[in-house]
Parts: sequence; C-alpha cells; structure tokens
Amino acid sequence: MKNHYFISFTLFVGSLLSGCTGLPEQVTAVSPFSLEQYQGKWYEIARLDHSFERGLENVTADYAINDDGSVTVLNRGFNAQDKQWSEAQGKAKFVDGDNVGHLKVSFFGPFYSSYVVFGLDQQDYQYAYVSGYNKDYLWLLARTPEVSEQRLADFKASAKQRGFDIEQLIMVKQDPK
Repeated sequence: MKNHYFISFTLFVGSLLSGCTGLPEQVTAVSPFSLEQYQGKWYEIARLDHSFERGLENVTADYAINDDGSVTVLNRGFNAQDKQWSEAQGKAKFVDGDNVGHLKVSFFGPFYSSYVVFGLDQQDYQYAYVSGYNKDYLWLLARTPEVSEQRLADFKASAKQRGFDIEQLIMVKQDPK
C-alpha cells in the first residue's frame, strides 16, 4: 500500500512539474530561434510583478551557451530600498528542439519552469517578448536600456491579444551607467 502512495505522489509531482514547462494558452514559441544570436545581455524593460523581482530596478539577464548545449542564465537587479544588488544564476535547456524559443529554466535544482520567447526581432535580436508557463509571467527584454514608444505599444498589444493583464505591467527603471 505504501508503494501505491509513493507512485501516486510521484505521478502527482511529475504532473505539476511538467505543467510548469508548458505553454500558456494562445502563446506560441517563435521558430526559427537561434540561441547563438539570443545569448548575451538583455535589459528588462517591462514585466508583470512577482515576488522574486519585487522592488528590483536596473534588471538584466545574461545568457551564455555551455559546452553541453545548455544555457547559463544570470539575472541581476538592484534593490534601491536595501541599496544592494541581487542576483540569481540558473540553467536553461531547450524543450522542443534547439530552433524553437521554448526553454525550461531552473534556479532551484531539479525544478524547471517555462521560458517562452513568443515575440522576437528575427533579424537583429534587439527585443524579445517572453512569458512563463502561465499568464502571470511576462517580460519585455531589449538589448538596450530603453525602447521606442512604438516597440512598447507593440509589446502591449501582442500581450493583450494573448490574454495577459497588461494593466499590471511594471516599467522597469534602467539607469544608464
């Protein structure tokens, strides 16, 4: 009987974890996608608020390809209230093949969550629209600390069309250094 509970628990946890690497409804990962072009530094321009970034400004994300094809992710932001930098390092892997912008990222051991690039400047990789596994997670990333009003308007329209609550977007303060 104990074995039955263990198997049920394992299946339950497995289903929860696999659900965290899925795609939100109405969101499709970009394809083709080039990790070589995507790697490097990105500035967070806008986001939906969540506890692990609350109060952070000057937020950046750096992506570097590892020898095994996985990606090292380094997120960094400044907490103005505490007057200190905060950073988190994680690892990402492709979910649907290395030419699709759907990765799973982990900052906590074996627990992965979706990282879905659903909008991208396919030519120069200057901006990216990113979601998590559900519509509580949304980011506008750019290679520069500022974007045009037109880019921001396009991001908002694209996110709203997919069902994200854009009224809750936070514009991330980026101080030029």
